[in-house]
Amino acid sequence: MKNFISTLIVVISFQPIFAQKISTPFSQPPAWSKTAIWYQIFIERFSNGDTKNDPTPANITVPTQMEPPADWSVTPWTQNWYGQQAWEKKMNKPFNETIQYRRYGGDLQGVLNKLDYLQQLGVNALFINPINDAPSLHKYDARNYHHIDVNFGPDPVGDNKIIASENPADPATWKWTAADKLFLNLVQEVHKRKMKIIMDYSWNHTGIMFWAWQDIVKNQQKSLYKDWYNIIAFDDPATPQNEFAYKGWAGNQSLPELKKVNITTDRVTGNPYEGDINEGAKQHQFAVTKRWLAPDGDVGKGVDGYRLDVADEIGLGFWRDFRKHVKNINPDAYLMGEIWWQKWPDKMMDPAPYTQGDIFDAVMFYHAYKPARYFFAQSDYSIDAKALEDSLNFQWNRLLPDNRYAMMNVSSTHDSPRLLSDFYNPNKYKFKATPNDDSQYKTGKPDAETYQRVRLYLVHLFTNIGAPQIFNGEEMGMWGADDPHCRKPLMWPGFLFESETRNNYQAGEKSFDTIAFNQQQFNWYKKLISIRKANPVLSNGNIEFIITEGKKLGYKRKNNANEIIVLFNLEKDKQVFLLPLKATYKDLLTNKIFTGNSILLSTLSAAVLKKIN
Repeated sequence: MKNFISTLIVVISFQPIFAQKISTPFSQPPAWSKTAIWYQIFIERFSNGDTKNDPTPANITVPTQMEPPADWSVTPWTQNWYGQQAWEKKMNKPFNETIQYRRYGGDLQGVLNKLDYLQQLGVNALFINPINDAPSLHKYDARNYHHIDVNFGPDPVGDNKIIASENPADPATWKWTAADKLFLNLVQEVHKRKMKIIMDYSWNHTGIMFWAWQDIVKNQQKSLYKDWYNIIAFDDPATPQNEFAYKGWAGNQSLPELKKVNITTDRVTGNPYEGDINEGAKQHQFAVTKRWLAPDGDVGKGVDGYRLDVADEIGLGFWRDFRKHVKNINPDAYLMGEIWWQKWPDKMMDPAPYTQGDIFDAVMFYHAYKPARYFFAQSDYSIDAKALEDSLNFQWNRLLPDNRYAMMNVSSTHDSPRLLSDFYNPNKYKFKATPNDDSQYKTGKPDAETYQRVRLYLVHLFTNIGAPQIFNGEEMGMWGADDPHCRKPLMWPGFLFESETRNNYQAGEKSFDTIAFNQQQFNWYKKLISIRKANPVLSNGNIEFIITEGKKLGYKRKNNANEIIVLFNLEKDKQVFLLPLKATYKDLLTNKIFTGNSILLSTLSAAVLKKIN
């Protein structure tokens, strides 16, 4: 352990350790993040590119917590989401429990196979949900931080042998598994396409299969890692019962929390606090961070940054050191934290304490989506254009100007309903957003009006301040309620899917929806991406609201060279929009050209106008 610590002291020394031109000042987000068009990939459900590495019961088993039945098997990619295989039915458990046992076989080869598709769509930055070695489908329950999941690579059996040969506490013994090497190959292929890629890690907790936790379970108070975690009581071998107790994240015993130390302010859920993580665990995390930023000491082969899970659960002191560590290795790396709820489901956290230049470059900016949903969707909580303007200005004014443009403007993710379902239902955002929580929640294919409203919101997303994000499958026209239903396998072109039960898993007569790739939706995303990339003012320009009357919304994006006017009519009938001046304009959505100082928009329509004279 002493050798491990001394090695890592060099790692976190804040002197430059790699020969690289410092192009981004320490307190600034990297310039590339402001022009990013993010595509979020949830690997297990993205694409199965190599069926030979499909998960087996041994690799997904968590003793006493998740043990698949003897006849368990990988779920067919095209199966009705609400259908069940024989092994699921025999478990005799609620749908939301049995679905956690499912695996579809998505892997890194699947991502490599689809890079051309992503390039055709037009995205230029990939956000990969956790791929660290873990038994779950989501990988936030790390078994090993420093390796890629064995079932995401080509040789799970060989990789397990390599992992077993290491001392996980000593980075000097770490080797590259086949899965690790395939991921590094993916990084290189992404970079060849002039795209960026970031990884997702949760430094707040591990899984119970994590190597240090397993040592604690075995050795209790004698474990070298007993201080890494928040242990409430160790087992007393002199008694018949097991007194071992610990704190799990959000009360979840499958996710033991790493110990928080040096806490100097009140720690209240949903609020920032001053504190750190146990030094031994912290040093291990810093070594893992360096491993992927600069493989074998080469920043050119590494990832372009990190998304940090449940970042508010960790003290600000840790994050300040983390930024220093990361930026010392690669000044152009992007750091983005998950800062979400102060008090669910009504109040989101203030991102300002995390975006002052000493912690993150950005946060997952759900803050801009929530009011936009209430404007664009048919909701019981509908707002008008003026309220949307006020809400957005309130959020932006809490941020430094540079950070506003670096925000990842998320709409749907692995942790929230898909856009189409979110717009199809009138509920409060993220509240009772599954059929399990609300029997009236609509889980079937949305109606035509919902598709149109989503397309209008997307015009806003791609013309707004901040970097737009797409959760994998949204561009395919996928729908789904909140977790776990947002994590369906992607409906790739050419796949023949079983029809999906429209009234989900509830009792009664069933009706069905056809599941197939939606080319019209894909084309809309592709058009909006193309418009944003062809007009840099949409990435770097100021915003000025020019029309906020009822459900009529208009704003300008303007820089020194160009100006774009964006208009929306969500009134129930057609509306005239007066323009700032009489000129010749091109509507970038339709390519139509007109001259004048006004434009007539039909209900549920938009225009993106560029002056051409």
